[in-house]
Order: sequence, then structure tokens, then C-alpha cells
Amino acid sequence: MEIKEAQLKVDHWIQTLGVRYFNELTNTAILMEEVGELARIMARRFGEQSEKETDKEQDLGDEMADILFVLCCLANQTGIDLDLALEKNLEKKTTRDATRHMSNPKLKP
Repeated sequence: MEIKEAQLKVDHWIQTLGVRYFNELTNTAILMEEVGELARIMARRFGEQSEKETDKEQDLGDEMADILFVLCCLANQTGIDLDLALEKNLEKKTTRDATRHMSNPKLKP
């Protein structure tokens, strides 16, 4: 699925099952909450914190999908085409960072 299609599917879900979009500020807060949930799993599963048995049941992909869902909501609400935005962002990074990471001794194996 392309991002544009994801945005359309999210919009359809909101219009048919979600009743309406939460306002942009509420969705931004929800996005931060979802990122926090992902961070908790990452810190316990891949970081130095211990993972509880109940944490082990958490689906990392589902948490990432929650973030993508809310991000699509915000993009839809603010008129952002995420396909285009990501393409432009990758072009910017490619131009700006063309040699930066390759010449960083901290990144050498």
C-alpha cells in the first residue's frame, strides 16, 4: 500500500466508523501518546530496561501502525500529501547529507 492509499483508507475509516476527526491538537497529543507506547517497548525490548511478561505480548508493528494511523489523520486534516512530503524530505536529506554520514568516523564499523 502506498502512503496516499493509507491516507485514503484512514479517511474512509474516520468518515464511516470514527464519526469525525479529533481536532489537530488532540490528534497531536494522541500521536505523542502512541510514540510513548512505542518508546516503552523499545526501551524494554532493545534497551537496558527489563521487560515484564506483559510487555513481551506487545506487538511492535501494531504500535508503529498506531503512529502511522494518527500521522495520516494529521496529514489529512492539514492537507499534506505524505507521499510528496516524504519524497521532498528524502531529496533534502540526500542533498544535505550526501557525504556527511560516510565521513563520520563514529559510524564506521
